[in-house]
Amino acid sequence: MFILTKSILALMIGFIISTITGYFLIPFLKKLNIEQKVSIFVGESHKKKNGIPTMGGLIFIIPTFITILIMYFTKKIEINSNLLIVLFVFVAYAILGGIDDVMKLKHHKNEGLTEIQKLFGQVLIAIVFFYIYMRSGSEPLLWFHAFNLKIDVGWLYGFFILFMLVASSNAVNITDGLDGLAGGLSFIAVLVLGVITWTTNWLLGYQDIAVFCFILAGSVLGFLVYNTYPAKVFMGDTGSLALGGALASVAILIRHEITFAVIMGVFVIETLSVIIQVISILCFKKKIFLMTPLHHNFEKLGWKEQDIVKLFWICGLILGTLALVYGAWL
Repeated sequence: MFILTKSILALMIGFIISTITGYFLIPFLKKLNIEQKVSIFVGESHKKKNGIPTMGGLIFIIPTFITILIMYFTKKIEINSNLLIVLFVFVAYAILGGIDDVMKLKHHKNEGLTEIQKLFGQVLIAIVFFYIYMRSGSEPLLWFHAFNLKIDVGWLYGFFILFMLVASSNAVNITDGLDGLAGGLSFIAVLVLGVITWTTNWLLGYQDIAVFCFILAGSVLGFLVYNTYPAKVFMGDTGSLALGGALASVAILIRHEITFAVIMGVFVIETLSVIIQVISILCFKKKIFLMTPLHHNFEKLGWKEQDIVKLFWICGLILGTLALVYGAWL
């Protein structure tokens, strides 16, 4: 099957199943009282979001696996070791996020796992990924594809992989604060990674990983039908951690870690705003931003939620285009 046909087919099946899943899952989540508890620190405009269902990440997680099974049994993709490792990270981070969401609901406030508990779980999953990844014969190399340059970083590569997985999952989680923001940026990121993956013909099962990316992109697009302003459901940690982990694992497998930093540029900036704010308060007793993450700073400046999301999506699209130029064209 032609690359373009297979990619669009994967995206559209993921989108259709995700849209149908959302239609039935959202009332079910409401019935179970799986509802968002908005932080007391956010503005008045967010108070109306109390009671909106969370754990909506299931709307794109479940359809992704259903679509993979459909394409597998119709012999459009093959299940190989590299695809399995991506699916492992995807599911493991979803389970970790799900535990966090359930604990928040149990305590009836916006407090789930502690930061240490969540970090321990993220690191543990990353270590398992690293072990399987290195056992498959991978080398500790950083690739600069445009310059055909490979740098052996030795044992530091292990820490680099751990950092990528943990940072990526946290970055999506931090960015998930406005209707459609994290979902839209993730759609762009996974779509760009899917296109770049099609060029990595040296990687075992690269076509299947690319198809996974397009399936996930379609499923996230279906989720956005219900998550864009005004949101009817939130992805929760279940979805944000799963997305971040899956994105990072694909980038590592296709050896585009540097390109990944560009693709995730908006997520990086959002995360850096939090780090800068914390350091400034601890060291200088002074705030740099009115509120972090950065999207809340724009809200405090009087921007409408929809306008902030549009701006961030545009920035994500520009960075994704630059990544494509570097990762797939040069």
